[in-house]
Amino acid sequence: MGITNSNKQIHVTQIDCEGTLKVTLALSAAPDISFNPTDIVLVLDRSGSMTGSPLANMKIGAKTFIDIIDEATDSSKDGMIGSGSHIGIVSFSDTASADTQLITSVAALKAAVDGLSAGGSTNHADAFSRAISLFDPSSSNAKVIVMFTDGKTTAGAPPAPVAAAARALGIIIYCIGLIGADGIDVNALNDWATDPDASHVAVTPNDSELEDLFADLAANISKPGATDIVIDEKLNPDFNIISVSPPSKGTAMMVNATTLQWKISELGVSGNEGASLEFFIQHVGQTPGTKLINQSIAYSDTEGNSVTFPEPSVKVECEVVVMPEPCPAPVSFTVNGCQDSVVLDLGDVYLESLGRIVQLDVTLKRVCPGKRVALGVILTEIDCAGTEHQCGMKTLTIPAHHSSNCRDVQVKCIKFVLPEDLNVSCGSSNSMCGVRNLKVRFIAHYIDTDFRCCQSAVTVP
Repeated sequence: MGITNSNKQIHVTQIDCEGTLKVTLALSAAPDISFNPTDIVLVLDRSGSMTGSPLANMKIGAKTFIDIIDEATDSSKDGMIGSGSHIGIVSFSDTASADTQLITSVAALKAAVDGLSAGGSTNHADAFSRAISLFDPSSSNAKVIVMFTDGKTTAGAPPAPVAAAARALGIIIYCIGLIGADGIDVNALNDWATDPDASHVAVTPNDSELEDLFADLAANISKPGATDIVIDEKLNPDFNIISVSPPSKGTAMMVNATTLQWKISELGVSGNEGASLEFFIQHVGQTPGTKLINQSIAYSDTEGNSVTFPEPSVKVECEVVVMPEPCPAPVSFTVNGCQDSVVLDLGDVYLESLGRIVQLDVTLKRVCPGKRVALGVILTEIDCAGTEHQCGMKTLTIPAHHSSNCRDVQVKCIKFVLPEDLNVSCGSSNSMCGVRNLKVRFIAHYIDTDFRCCQSAVTVP
């Protein structure tokens, strides 16, 4: 069978600017179908939500799958499933029906697929039960269920126990999901499928991609297990690898901050087998936006399996940064080479004195979009008796941000000048090197609010 599935998943879809996330790479492989006879049941959703192009594209995909298995079993597309393998068709809506038994006639299989029509609800439990009933318990053939569905369970018993019973009988379960009109429960597909979930489940929101999903699965089922696997993963430069967990099979190592390599000596040579690797990455870029995780990912093995991994992306949201006090604009002047002195009028400077400058940064937590904030900053100095002396107070208006959610807002560069002749700190020498013992308090509240109090008037003299 070769590589029967390849997947790449991330555990969250949104992180902060310096946030981290877990990435999972997964593969599954199985032996060559021409030397290892396999019975495959295609379980096809024909519920009402499949009406139109979803049903048409599913039929194309299922028939492509049948053609690929036909050619793989005996090296000839002769209209017969060869080498002791069989395919059966089960379809379902309110209930499931066996549209064929496990047979070898490609024409009969395609006729069963073409005869499907959409209507009714979605009974996954009955679909699994009917598929299980097609297998001969006394047969030594490998047993595979390919479950295709475009929606959530809306009829019948819970399907998870039935799928678990199938797996306990040694049946390999793959799930192909189409995100239909009523959505799809990806967690349920993961629960039904053979482990590891990431390598036995494929989901698409576009029914035009169904032919490719069916074709990829059939093509990989027809190849031998894989040996000398090498996977080179290179991240987008906006991310760095921070740790790599030991894979379930093989070895993995960081090549540098953005590259890792995973090697597996053999996979799926004697039976169906899965492998997965988890690693953690951190966003190190300076800009927000939706960003692809990997820049490239290369796969190779001795058998020449063709493997394509998904390209997940994550939404990065960076803090909103406000600088309410820009640095003073400089005044440029020139002293000519032969001038011994120069006198310049550089304009007016107000309320400043010789001393040090304290520059403060503060983060306002969870500021909702579209709301300005009034921020008060009170600075005091502590003398030897513990008494506080006022050093100054500032009130600032922090402009509203327009992110989709409440965000932290970082307010930077709030500056106070501390004249040295007003130094009251203990041990002070009124010099630039004297110790200054200070306290700062912040008061913040929304300016924009829909609160309306009772009618009253307040006059501030």
